[in-house]
Amino acid sequence: MYSNAEIIKALQLTVTLGEMHNANPFKLKAISNAAFYIDKHDVDVSQLNESDLSAIPGIGKSIAQKINDLKIKGTIPELEEWAKLTPVGVIELLQIKGLGAKKVKALWQELGIESPGELLYACKENRLISLKGFGNKTQAQVQKVLEYNLSSKGKIHYAEAFLWAESIKTIFEKFQIIIEITGELKRQLEVISSIEFVCVEGFERWDKVENNQIELQKTDHKLLGKLAHQISFVITEKSKNTIQLTGPQTHFEELLKLGANFELETEIAIYQSVNLPFIAAPLRDFDLKTASQLAQNKPIQLIDLKGVLHNHSTYSDGADTLKTMSQFVKDNGYEYFGICDHSQAAFYANGLKPDSVIAQHAEIDNLNIELAPFKVFKGIECDILSNGDLDYPADILKSFDFVVASIHSNLRMDEEKAMMRLIKAIENPFTTILGHPTSRLLLSRPGYPIDHKKIIDACADNGVIIELNAHPYRLDIDWRWLPYCMEKGVMISINPDAHEKKGIFDMKWGVAAAQKGGLTKELTFNTKSLKEIETYFLQRKL
Repeated sequence: MYSNAEIIKALQLTVTLGEMHNANPFKLKAISNAAFYIDKHDVDVSQLNESDLSAIPGIGKSIAQKINDLKIKGTIPELEEWAKLTPVGVIELLQIKGLGAKKVKALWQELGIESPGELLYACKENRLISLKGFGNKTQAQVQKVLEYNLSSKGKIHYAEAFLWAESIKTIFEKFQIIIEITGELKRQLEVISSIEFVCVEGFERWDKVENNQIELQKTDHKLLGKLAHQISFVITEKSKNTIQLTGPQTHFEELLKLGANFELETEIAIYQSVNLPFIAAPLRDFDLKTASQLAQNKPIQLIDLKGVLHNHSTYSDGADTLKTMSQFVKDNGYEYFGICDHSQAAFYANGLKPDSVIAQHAEIDNLNIELAPFKVFKGIECDILSNGDLDYPADILKSFDFVVASIHSNLRMDEEKAMMRLIKAIENPFTTILGHPTSRLLLSRPGYPIDHKKIIDACADNGVIIELNAHPYRLDIDWRWLPYCMEKGVMISINPDAHEKKGIFDMKWGVAAAQKGGLTKELTFNTKSLKEIETYFLQRKL
């Protein structure tokens, strides 16, 4: 039996979808009026038959039939029809405070946004402000609502979890309680379901923190709490078995089968007890054999990176000018900066037409005189079109120092279609770097299916670098495939995909993902010096 509230909701959704699909406005007005009448009057619609409903002013025969269909069939014919024409994610957008049918329609049809996660990413790339009816204030409000909704699902991105953990540690330190990160966060997983700590010192003083903006519950040598985003955190009293606390359980069980002595004082000693090298926490999600092999290498560090490639400016959809971005990167100690604004097919991101490319290159020439010896490289994030071609003809492509080839449109592909587009782009002699290979958005969009091994093999055969997109919503290529990349000698470029100057700090999250995959400095492209990068780009173009 449907309640009045459920019937009103169905009628209102019918009106909203009808508006998006240009239905008869008079018909939609009648449905809207009926929903308003039911909401304002004490009429238990669920108890009335179609004839009685028809007699109620403001409802009438036509609406009564729709309500009856809902009660009997579970849907309204028009609602069912329009829902089939609308992606599920777009319908979810209609539930976001501040967005009506017209705005959602613009987001969907003009920017190709079909899910809350895609919308949040678009907010962070300042894409909404270009749409009629939107502005900085609206974009900021939508982003705030989306971030809350997304995080309340019980999982958050690694970057956000890390910042939460740091703030929790600071609170406890005020009370001389020292805690250290463990669990998923210590293993640097890209998505975190629980923030976990081990208490090193002062566990007996936990009650002093209870009323300090954190609600805690003590049970079995643990402190349990909830953050504002509904993410739980756990603080466990210190024990010798830190390996089991860090997880995953499969790693602990593998060591247990080998006869590891967990009574020893240090993790290093525990691994040595079964003749294994110390395996850092980020590597422990691999099987023991792979993790042991990777543990013998020195992992990449943030300080190893010499330059920042794949960034955007106000030439396309960035928030800061090319000069501002370049100066900021230089001021942060890097040797070079790669600008990669969107190509012309990305109309939603103000992609660069040929005349804009010429103008940008002229500005870069001037900047390279002004900022020397720091250098700005002429790059482009070039769309891989539906047929696998790159977005510019050869005479324009050859004007760039390097090309990041990425897929941004027609993302709902099967593996065959996705592989055709990617392989053709990889084989294009102008492609330097393959950008975010699956176009996934963590917690929002899984990315199109690809055969990672074949993609990596093709990059090896064609001398193409693969991007590890450092944006915390992407972290794409997935860390699980980095060992195979290294096995095949394919270099990885850790790129922030920054759309504003502070976006370069996302390199931190890219490095965390790289460490999790065991990536070394030697196979990280942007650890090369400016001179090495210049030489590489020149030789690539020969």
